[in-house]
Amino acid sequence: MSDFVLTCESAADRTREFFAARNIPVVCFHYEIDDVVYTDDLYQSITPDKFFAQIAAGAMPKTSQVSVGEYEEFWEPFVAEGKDVLHLTLSSGISGTYGSACVAAQMLADRYPQGGKVRVIDSLGASSGFGLLLEYAADVRDSGASLDETAAWIEEHKLNLHHWFFSTDLSSYLRGGRISAASAIIGTALKICPLMTVDCEGKLSPREKIRTKKRAISEMAKTMMAHVLDGADYSGKCIMSHSACREDAEAVAALIEEQVPQLKGKIEINDIGTLIGSHTGPGTVALFFMGDKRVDLFAPSRRCMIAQTKTARLTFVGRALLLRLAFLSAEEEAVQ
Repeated sequence: MSDFVLTCESAADRTREFFAARNIPVVCFHYEIDDVVYTDDLYQSITPDKFFAQIAAGAMPKTSQVSVGEYEEFWEPFVAEGKDVLHLTLSSGISGTYGSACVAAQMLADRYPQGGKVRVIDSLGASSGFGLLLEYAADVRDSGASLDETAAWIEEHKLNLHHWFFSTDLSSYLRGGRISAASAIIGTALKICPLMTVDCEGKLSPREKIRTKKRAISEMAKTMMAHVLDGADYSGKCIMSHSACREDAEAVAALIEEQVPQLKGKIEINDIGTLIGSHTGPGTVALFFMGDKRVDLFAPSRRCMIAQTKTARLTFVGRALLLRLAFLSAEEEAVQ
């Protein structure tokens, strides 16, 4: 049995039972609603339904990362006892928590020169994708691997862990300033579901704009088949997360389980936590699996960038025309 401690953050979006069973201590992020600060405590103090209902009703949560002091307090008992720690952070492309963790690790090393050491790894992942990487890391640890061996496995394989998301509700993206009001109006009218990934730098990257939820569900399953290791013969793990839209996640899971019959167990579907959920809002489905390396091909194509530039230059009249076309299209679909 390995003699180091594997730790992580609440943004890994797995259940309390999972972390307890796999012996992975968790340090928590925070979020704020109406000037009240709450802990991202894996839904101990609020239910997912209530949290996302608040956002749907207009609440705009703010989030804050784990501070240097909180990391110190979290790790100090292990370090003081002489235990080494291997810690995985939320992607540095999404949060600054990796930097804070590194500072705290160095401060503890200075304070306890003869104590345990803390090694920090940037997961380049988020939500249950971050959580799936932790599960693999715990498997490696439990096989008897040392801290260095486990860390090497993580570094070698973390970019094989794919993250794919689609959203059916653009409200939080609008309120958070990530899309314009015009884009939100047009996207809603056309029933656009943006398909996104986490790229090789750990950043959220838009990939495609898909019309209708039904097509988005189908496209997500197709995307997995295009990237998953061994294609339909994949026998690894696959998990999902969602924000108040479990039926949509179950629809994706059903397609995948039909197309990939040798999956290692049924697809686990988790709730997106309060940290990630503060930014996605309700209506997001996420899929995670092991596949080919995340490389630069996930960067937006030149054609996409040109299209975005042209859209940004649309005049008020042009936007009005697009909106009119959107409603006409919606009417046509209703007739069909």
